[in-house]
Order: sequence, then structure tokens, then C-alpha cells
Amino acid sequence: MNRSHRNHSKPSRRTVLGGAAVTALAAATGAGTAGAGTAAAATAARHPQAAAWPTEFPLPDGFLPEGITIGNQPYAYMGSRANGAVYRTDLRTGRGRIVHEGAAGTVAVGLKIDDDGLLYIAGNTGVARVLDTRSGKLVHTYRLTEATPAHFINDVTLLGDRAWFTDSRDSVLYGVPRGRRGSVRALPLGGDWEQTPDAINANGIVGTPDGRALIVVRSTPGKLYRIPLKTGHATEITLVGAGDVANGDGLLRIGRTLYVVQNRLNKISVFHLDATSTTATLRRTITDPRFDVPTTAARRRDRLYLVNARFTSPQEPTTTFNAVAVPL
Repeated sequence: MNRSHRNHSKPSRRTVLGGAAVTALAAATGAGTAGAGTAAAATAARHPQAAAWPTEFPLPDGFLPEGITIGNQPYAYMGSRANGAVYRTDLRTGRGRIVHEGAAGTVAVGLKIDDDGLLYIAGNTGVARVLDTRSGKLVHTYRLTEATPAHFINDVTLLGDRAWFTDSRDSVLYGVPRGRRGSVRALPLGGDWEQTPDAINANGIVGTPDGRALIVVRSTPGKLYRIPLKTGHATEITLVGAGDVANGDGLLRIGRTLYVVQNRLNKISVFHLDATSTTATLRRTITDPRFDVPTTAARRRDRLYLVNARFTSPQEPTTTFNAVAVPL
């Protein structure tokens, strides 16, 4: 859900295990692949201390993670589907702790941290919450939709003066004011957008490089859309070198490079966006033997950090979970 790449700058008020080597696979376009050793050497040359940071770290048993975000400090924040708790890990050591206990009946899926330490949390059950990471206290709760199976508040990004949330079961995006009180803006989706019944639709979300629109992945059937903030008129993004982005989950954008996490496929597809963000050309894919249904990604320097949701494993209190890092 860098920092957790901040797509458009607008200030507001406010165990440790060595990782397995990353395998970067050549894309169907024939683009070359840099070996894991080359990437690691480049990282070490630029950031010799960061290169020694762990590339895998544990989460509490039964945590049921899905979202991850990294701010301007070397800490990763991850949310729990079990009870809405938030866990913070020091990327330098791999050690972490619960910074927000959550509560029964609450969920924390997608999340993004702002430069003022406020953490915006997609709550699944129709709400968006704002957590002050310095105190661990909730400072705002916004009711976006009714808490029914017809809605699933799934992911969030920061763009302009709002945090924008997806609803995976309805064709509407929701904008929550950043760092201040105010009203929620609903943005109905039109144009090329088609809602698939009884499926996960809008999921990951990021801003376009020009800050005028949002890019949203529709997990079923696996398409990307450019959605202007003014109109909500969706334009399907033409994919070159890939037929779809099936199981598309978290999105991350760095400049005109778009990373699409495809959860159950255990891979990240890396696209280059054209100047209008209406065409995305596949450059390469990233996979790793440690991937176990990764859902979302965040960036710190030359690494991507991902949480393994392990959707194909038992989701029980004793199930183990972790997060892993791979080179950009």
C-alpha cells in the first residue's frame, strides 16, 4: 500500500533470518533479467548498512496479515485480519511489537502511513480508521459503507488531500480527509468499469504519476484501470506483454514503474507506464521461493517488503506468518 510510496506530495498536520536469493524472471517481452547476486551487490554498494538488514522477519502466530506500509523511518507496519491489530517491525533488526491491540470484530487489511505518523487503515467491515502511530491510539473512525457482505473496504492510498479506499464488492471509491476532520467523498466508477458479481473487484490502488487520477486493479478478471479524481470515468489500461493481472492485489508505483502483486500466483509483475498511464508494458516478473501468497508490498530503499497472507494454509491461531524482502 519509500516510505509506502507517497504518490502525490501534500503535507498534512501532522527469527531474523537470512533470505533466500531472489529469482527475477525474464518477462514475455524478452527483457533481460538481473541476477539476485547483481542486485544484492548494487544494494550493498549504495547502502552498505541496509544491505545487512534481515530479508525475512516473523509476525505473531495467528496474526493473519494482509497490508504492509513503510514510512520515512525504517519501520514496517502490518495489519491483522484477525482482530484489527497493527504490528510494527524495525527493518534494521527484524524485531517487532504490537503498537495497536485492535479489538474483536475489527479488521485491518490495506494501510498507508502519512509523513505525520498517521496510519490510514482499510477496515473491511465498512469503515476506515486513522491511527496515530506515535501513541497507538485511534484518532478517527469513518463509516464508509454499511457493515454487510455487499461491501469490503480493502485497500488505501494517499493522493492529494485525501486517503482513497477501494470497496471490493461495490463500484465506488471513498476519499477520507488527510490529517484533519471533514466529510467522506464517494466516487462512483463508470466508463470501462464492469463489476463482477460475487467476486473481489477493486483491490489495490495507487495514484498516477501526474497526481490527477488513481490506478486500481480489478482482481477478477485481472485488469488495471485509470480513474480520474474529477469524474470516476474509468479507462481500462492496455497491457502489453501480459494478457491480464489475474489475482492482482496490492499495487506500488515508483515513478512510472508499477508493481502488481499477484497473490495466489506468488509473483510480482513489473510494468512501465506510458506518459498518460493508459498503457502498461510488462518489463519483468519477480518471484521468490519464500513467497506464500503475498498480498501487498512496500518499499524501503532498494527493497520491496511483502507480507505472506498464506491464504492456502489453515487460518488458525497457531498458523505462523512472516514478511520477506526482495530487491527492487
